[in-house]
Formats: sequence, structure tokens, C-alpha cells
Amino acid sequence: MTKPNVIVIYPDQLRAQSLPLFGEHQIETPHIDRLASEGLSIDNAISNCPVCTPARAMLVTGRYPQTTGHLINTTRTRHSEISIGDTFAHWGYKTGWVGKWHLHTGLWPAIDRMPQHPDWVPEGRDRLGFDYWRAYNQHMVYFDGFVHKDDWNYERWDGYETEGLLKYGFEFMDSSVDEPFFLVLSPHQPHFTPFEFAPRRFYEDLPDQIELPINVPEEKLEVSREMYRHYLAMILAVDEMVGRVLKYLDDKNLTDNTIVLFTSDHGTQGGSQGVNPWSKKNPFDASIHVPGIIRYPGSISPGTRTQQIVNMVDWFPTLCGLAGLRVPRSIEGQDRSEILRNNGDVEQGAAFIMNFSKWFDWFENGAEWRGVRTNTHTYARWLDGREQLYDLQEDPFQMNNLAGRDLSVQTSLQELLAHTQSLRNDELVPCKDWKHWLDEQRRVIKNAYGPLSHPESEPDWSLLH
Repeated sequence: MTKPNVIVIYPDQLRAQSLPLFGEHQIETPHIDRLASEGLSIDNAISNCPVCTPARAMLVTGRYPQTTGHLINTTRTRHSEISIGDTFAHWGYKTGWVGKWHLHTGLWPAIDRMPQHPDWVPEGRDRLGFDYWRAYNQHMVYFDGFVHKDDWNYERWDGYETEGLLKYGFEFMDSSVDEPFFLVLSPHQPHFTPFEFAPRRFYEDLPDQIELPINVPEEKLEVSREMYRHYLAMILAVDEMVGRVLKYLDDKNLTDNTIVLFTSDHGTQGGSQGVNPWSKKNPFDASIHVPGIIRYPGSISPGTRTQQIVNMVDWFPTLCGLAGLRVPRSIEGQDRSEILRNNGDVEQGAAFIMNFSKWFDWFENGAEWRGVRTNTHTYARWLDGREQLYDLQEDPFQMNNLAGRDLSVQTSLQELLAHTQSLRNDELVPCKDWKHWLDEQRRVIKNAYGPLSHPESEPDWSLLH
């Protein structure tokens, strides 16, 4: 049997609630809607740690931050990690990564903390098994930005990022004539940039008056409306990108034998709960609830939805399961392929959610929390003693904290959280207590289980078998 191709479209910072599929009414996303109508929508896809590098490491390795050591951004991934790129390459796939990576130090330190220069990821194990490489670690130049290729040289794409990256994606797929391909398309949109956000044509499709959810307080309305206009315009650019990918597959007669996954690394608060609009790192659905749409004609029923919780660490083994590949023994996530394939009974599980640092790129005390997110509730406990409990069915905008009031549910979720932490050997301690997990080059040398081998050690390839 011919192995299916796989495309993962992985925009940055796209929260579920900002898509019409999940409730937004101010924009139209016909191409994302088409993907959902021809596939399965996952109503509980969760970013377990809503920060770029930790979340991306979970997608790529199928392992939690307590194991990979990715607690903050711009952390260099251990060479010994077995990635989704390694796995698909092992089973005969051509592998490609196009766009944002953010699993390396890149250009560090960024002098102005807003990288606007070529941001190199060296060849070899720092690219974790992805052969075709048109990527950058982290920069925010959306027009005529830059990617690195086979070596340290870089080139600029033409025009806007979602358009420029597609040129490379099509080049990669065109080159995969006799082999199945595995491609990640990872545009930075709809993330903040200090420069220009999106082409003007996308703003023309927005309403004159931007509406915000009821959980955005009065004092945040003005700044949040400004932010959300840019955010929605960038979502329209992502939707156009999805449409061009689907058209390419149709034109090349690849649709029926290609798995397409659309998800994101995390969401954004958008002013909800009074938090800075571009911030994430919070146990609210605005930060942790991301879109999950997967299409595989003939294997996944079109136009269906599921309430199954899918964690960021679950995507790696689930894609293996759908493609008929053996899941590596290094994986900590769960293969959800049979549930998604058959739209079967939902497993009553919970997502383990977390944040480590007050800042994105530095270890700083002040925002440490752990929690669990079920189909019906979110519970979180902060290092400073605060607790939050929300009934997602009665209070989807999470405005009514039930901590201290609904004690039976709270006790149950406290016990579930303690059990989940024990499985990961996790402790809720001040952020700076984790600083020694990284060396002076920001390489991971320790995790929750103790000291590790040299950060550039070779993988144990037997884990693939």
C-alpha cells in the first residue's frame, strides 16, 4: 500500500475561538472551512504549554517540557531527541520544514529582543531529521523576510510571508516524485511583529468596528481592538495559504493520498481576562485552546467533529498511526488515530497544562502555574497559592472563578493534577530553580529526571523499532 503524504500547516499563535469554525463571526475563512468540511474538527485541541518553543518541542518530539527541557523560548534542542522528521525519514519519507522553527538559539542574544536579521539553524542534528530546509529560527520580518537553506547562506522570500513560504513548499512537494513526503509549513502569522503585519487587502475584508469577547475589560478595549484588527487580517492571510495548499493537492491529484493537519502552537489572550493582548502563557482557553482540523479522504469521515482532547504531544504519534508507521518508544503522547479515524467514543482524559517563566526568553519568577483542562472544566494552581476553576459549559469565557465554591469538582481536579504531575516527575517551584537545566549555550543538560548526557549526543536509534 502506498504511504500517504503528510502536510502539517502550523501557524503561530492562532487561537481556536478566532476562527468561524469555533465561533468568530467577523471574518470568513472559506479554505479552513473547506478543510473542516472534508475532514474532522477537534473541539478540544490543547496547547499544553502556551509558549512557542515549549509547544513546538512537544509537536516535534511528542514529549513534555519536563523531559525535553524546553521551558522557555530560544532553547537549543538536544541532538539525542528523536523527532517526527527522524521518524518519517526512517520509514522512507522525504522530509521538509518551511518557515519558523524556534527550537534553537538562533541569533542569540537578540540585541533589541526583536530579531530582524537572518537567524541560522546549523545543518545536521539541530534540524532534527528534516532534510529540505527553508526555515528560520525566529524573526519577525513578514515582508521580504529570510530563510536559510542547505548551509548558513540565506535568501529572502518575495512579498508576504504566507505567500513566500508557499514557493518553497511547492518546490519541495514537486521534488518528491518517487517518495512520499512529510512537510511542515510553519508561517509566523498571526503573531506580533514590530513591523508591518499584513497586506492591506486583508484589512479591507474586516468590519469597520471590531467586536471583542465579553471577557475583555473596559480598560483593555482600545488596545485590544487595535491588536485584534491586525490579528484577524493575518488569519485571513493564513486562510488564503490553506486554500492554495488544497488547490495544489487537487491540481496534482494528491488529495486522496495526503493527510493534512491544521493546528497551531498556542493561542493569544487578545485582552481577555485583562491580560496584555499579545500575551499567552495563561491557563485560559484564549491561550491554550487551538484549532485542530485533520483531513484524510477515505480514512477520516468528512464534516465530522469530536470532543476528544488532543494534546500537543499527541500529534506526532497520531500522524504515525494514520500513516501506518510504528510509533517510536521515546514518545510520551498518545496515538489518537483510531478515535479520529472512526470518530469513536471519546476518552475522558485531561490535558496537563503549565507555564514556567514570567518572561519568554529568560528564567524569571512570578508566573509559575500548573493545571488540568478537561472537556468540562479548567483548573489551575499558581505557585503563589492562587487557584482558578472554571466550568467551560456554563462559563465558556471563564469569567466566574469557582475555586473555593465548587469544592467537589475542585478536589477531584486537584487530585488529578497531583497524579499528572507525578507521572511527569514535575514540581511547581520558582522559575529560577530550573535555570541550571541549561548550559551557557542554552543547551539542555538536565531535565526533571536528573542530569543528561552531553547535549550533542547521538540519538538511541533503536527507539524507532
